[in-house]
Amino acid sequence: MPNEDVFVPYGPTHWAALGVCALGAVVVVGLGRRLRDSGAEVLVSRVFAAVLGAYAVAMLVYRWLPDNFDVHISLPVHLSDVAWMAAVIALWTRAHWAFALTYYWGLTLNTQAVLTPALDSPDFPHIDFIDLWVQHLLVLWAALYLTWGRGDRVDWRSYRLTLTVTVAWAAVVFGLNSRLGTNYGFLNGKPNHPSILDLFGPWPWYLLVEFLIITAVWALITWPWDVRRPGRTRTRADAAGRDSTGAGP
Repeated sequence: MPNEDVFVPYGPTHWAALGVCALGAVVVVGLGRRLRDSGAEVLVSRVFAAVLGAYAVAMLVYRWLPDNFDVHISLPVHLSDVAWMAAVIALWTRAHWAFALTYYWGLTLNTQAVLTPALDSPDFPHIDFIDLWVQHLLVLWAALYLTWGRGDRVDWRSYRLTLTVTVAWAAVVFGLNSRLGTNYGFLNGKPNHPSILDLFGPWPWYLLVEFLIITAVWALITWPWDVRRPGRTRTRADAAGRDSTGAGP
């Protein structure tokens, strides 16, 4: 008989979380479209940023409490940690680089963790379950809100930027793992539980396969915007800034 305290992929709690994910996606996109280009949109974006940032910081503090700290999981160097930081900046400031990171990370690597979570993670209502799902769903909703709600767009420059930042993150974290004996991002070895990485070969070759898949997928989710909006490679916020200063190309 399975352990009821261990999360079961596509069991009742997983489907419930995915249902909440879908419902939230509809709400944030609809709200973003309704408020687009209005004064209220800035307020809503910043409230969203504050909620995400406050939650993530609270969980970070919780992980650093003496009874909870574990060097293998508590350091804020997971890609999901960098993703929530980028999402907060994008929501609060409309910085295009932050939006680009939120778009690519939030819609792919972040979503992969939602669709194929760790098989040995605890189930609801354990704090680890809540932490994983709330943070990942908020980042996903932020990416959807910014793109299909608020109307921000990526381009090939965004693509190159995100690839560069991702490789830089991987290099830094790989070195940190080697120094501390940790395995953030599964860069220094596969997880102990079965995962999709098992399909990509042994270390270090699965890292190369991952990188090739990511570059291809990110290219595919960049191309539609380039085709649909030829000649417009900046965000709507950038365009508004040019109009307000009277500067042209």
